[in-house]
Amino acid sequence: MASTARFLDYLILMRLHRPIGIFLLLWPTLWGLWFASAGRPDLLILTVFVLGVVLMRSAGCVINDYADRAIDPQVARTRDRPLAAGRVTPRAALTLFVALCLSAFALVLLLNSLTIALSFVAALLAVSYPFLKRYTHLPQFYLGAAFGWSIPMAFAAHTGSVPALAWLLFAATVLWAVAYDTEYAMVDRDDDRRIGVKSTAILFGAWDRAMIGVSHASTLGLLAWAGALTGRGGFYYAGLGAAAGLAVHQLWLIRARDRDACFRAFLHNNRFGAVIFIGLAVDYV
Repeated sequence: MASTARFLDYLILMRLHRPIGIFLLLWPTLWGLWFASAGRPDLLILTVFVLGVVLMRSAGCVINDYADRAIDPQVARTRDRPLAAGRVTPRAALTLFVALCLSAFALVLLLNSLTIALSFVAALLAVSYPFLKRYTHLPQFYLGAAFGWSIPMAFAAHTGSVPALAWLLFAATVLWAVAYDTEYAMVDRDDDRRIGVKSTAILFGAWDRAMIGVSHASTLGLLAWAGALTGRGGFYYAGLGAAAGLAVHQLWLIRARDRDACFRAFLHNNRFGAVIFIGLAVDYV
């Protein structure tokens, strides 16, 4: 029984019971893979990236909870997490983090040298992101860079280079992360102010909803630009239109800044990313 409980705590530490983070990392990864391969991703590359998404998101959750092990007990939403509650030791968490990163790196070794080189940047972003909230109000931008780094890696894996299109998609992903992670930070804003944690939700203040709207609109604008550069058609732009409707719905959800509503808006970004990918994939077909 004890071993089963410990195993479940490790799964919870990796947040596998809440796959929203996997999807938020997966969708831009798939955008990059489909653009890089003109809609025909190599099966090995696709498999490596999808498995890598699961492993690296899990690793990111573990190192985040390790970094926040003294903060999480002070926040209502996080005080029962395995590290915060003392059910997993910091040493065990670090061991799990290293194991997940090494597993992801073993997968990357199946790809070309440029992709392998870029994977070291991905690891650096994953390790350093959780500590940013202590020093800057812009950790949401850094999260976007961490989640978006799969895009230059996808282009490197398929083409052996990282063209301007990859950086355009990367910028779109960064701005999307600012939108959804600001919604997420709005849930904890009162606790974060009390304990001194920084976020864009605190930085933007009364402009939080407007900045979320601007970030979503900028994301869609950059994706439309990418579509124009690659000659995408009506299905792709229909996907962007559906995503725009979802972004407007999120603004309606957070209109009163209710914590539960802000969290629901954050979760809705899974649909935002999905409809863009569906439009892209169907357009290439």
